[in-house]
Amino acid sequence: MHTEEKLTAETFPASPEKATLEGKNKFIGFWLFLGGETVLFASLFATYLALKESNAGGPKTNEMFDIGLVFVATMLLLTSSLTSVYAMYHMKNFAFKKMQIWLGITVLLGAGFLALEIYEFTHYVHEYEFTITSSALGSAFYTLVGTHGAHVTFGLLWILTLMIRNMRRGLSLYNTPKYFVASLYWHFIDVVWVFIFTVVYLMGMVG
Repeated sequence: MHTEEKLTAETFPASPEKATLEGKNKFIGFWLFLGGETVLFASLFATYLALKESNAGGPKTNEMFDIGLVFVATMLLLTSSLTSVYAMYHMKNFAFKKMQIWLGITVLLGAGFLALEIYEFTHYVHEYEFTITSSALGSAFYTLVGTHGAHVTFGLLWILTLMIRNMRRGLSLYNTPKYFVASLYWHFIDVVWVFIFTVVYLMGMVG
């Protein structure tokens, strides 16, 4: 089936994201990309664990972290992963408008997460003078969590670009792999955050 062929609910394939060779190639490229991203974050986690006690006489993590705020941010991001699942469900059922709505909710939740993270960083800087240059801990913390935040920002821009670019085009076998890969990327970001929440914040509260 040609990627530009006019599709209907009756002719839409069950797995539109893999219905073409181009779509399958996007998945191969995505998993290769994800392998590099996994190595990147593994390196940042290892660096943080090695330096988490090197606070240069500054406040310890259990004295500084606001676990309540981080928990709310975590719930926003995990919920956004669920809403992206709903979006892909509607994509596979050829319900473009419903897919766009759920993707819009995903973007709003992700933006809320970013806003709380920016507030968190600002609070640490003003309240504890905890910056990226204040100690080895600060460098490791802001590099790890900030790199994740940069990935969230990229994911939001990716999804928004797809939504705006295809607003009048609807669904096709050309753009469904793009939506699906963006959704997988968003799930990857959420999984990384679960590890950050556990390793950085929960273990940090223990001291």
